[in-house]
Amino acid sequence: MKEFIDSFDKMFESRVRLAIMSLLMVNTKIEFKELKEKLNLSDGNLASHITALEKENYIEVKKQFVGKKPQTTYTATLR
Repeated sequence: MKEFIDSFDKMFESRVRLAIMSLLMVNTKIEFKELKEKLNLSDGNLASHITALEKENYIEVKKQFVGKKPQTTYTATLR
């Protein structure tokens, strides 16, 4: 058991990052606004965790406009 815990990716020692990935594993994609509401985080706090996960290729970020409003969605990668 100790070997399993020792091999656990340090990226997920943060409960916020673990929560983000948990939500992405049960949802095909999720929007920034929904993540922010579900996790009760500030824009900046959520953005920093998203950036860390994106940098390590755990998530994919898609930015687009829907009408005149920006929309950012996230999906888990099959890293």
